[in-house]
Amino acid sequence: MDSDGGVLKRPMSPHLDVYRFRLSMALSIANRISGVLSAGGFGLAVMWLGALASGPKSFGRARCLSHSLAGRAVTAGWLVATVYHLVGGVRHLIWDDVHRFEKSEINRDGRTSLIVTGGISAVLTGALCVLGGARARKARRTALKTAK
Repeated sequence: MDSDGGVLKRPMSPHLDVYRFRLSMALSIANRISGVLSAGGFGLAVMWLGALASGPKSFGRARCLSHSLAGRAVTAGWLVATVYHLVGGVRHLIWDDVHRFEKSEINRDGRTSLIVTGGISAVLTGALCVLGGARARKARRTALKTAK
């Protein structure tokens, strides 16, 4: 409104309906969200360590929760979020060095970051599953030996 109370006819600032939604926009939003999720996961890890320090009863409850299906899903989600945020951070470091600013490079790097995130996350999740399975087999063998 102007000083006389009339409505000014100014051009509006462009909004979301003006821009086409692009992969780079989605990846930027996902990088911010993954940073928040990663920080939240580290908070859960600190709580798990606190339960470990509190004694066997507290640690047993935390271990039971972390070994449940929901606990494993949260751990896998935390791992993916942390890996994605790391990969996105590397992309931003490259941009900070004023490289790879062409639209085609940004789009190619975005797809590459998703593939790298998926690959690293799959390898780490597989390693955690293999290590967890090996620990469980060892615990079962130990329990059988002590039962004899």
